[in-house]
Amino acid sequence: MVNIIKRFSGKYSFLSNFYPCKIIYENICYPSVEHAYQASKTLDINLRKEIASQKTPALAKKLGRAIKLRSDWDRVKLSIMETLVRLKFTTNEELKKKIIELENCILIEGNTWGDTFWGVYNGNGKNHLGKILMKVRDDLIRKNI
Repeated sequence: MVNIIKRFSGKYSFLSNFYPCKIIYENICYPSVEHAYQASKTLDINLRKEIASQKTPALAKKLGRAIKLRSDWDRVKLSIMETLVRLKFTTNEELKKKIIELENCILIEGNTWGDTFWGVYNGNGKNHLGKILMKVRDDLIRKNI
């Protein structure tokens, strides 16, 4: 039976990019995927470190929205997100186990803030984050990494 997870909250909060987990990406340690993703919007190392030092993922997101985007951002943002999500679940055994346990689930990043690129809002959206999570999960199951 296939279950549908429509929100990354409660017992499924570990699927959220805001979930606290150490991510080392391009030689900088970030406290969450959200921090790393927002920092990846720039190639300025000092700005990346400033984003990494933000106390919460929400503050990192706010800062990431205020910076000038790198010129190739639209072309690379999906692959960067996949890399970061893959790091999250391959470097943390507890999180890896939890996502594998959702083998028969469809993951939908439902939200109330209108994001139809990464998630689904009011029944509409591309759900790119959900698709990336399912791809990473399926790769972990297939390869038994």
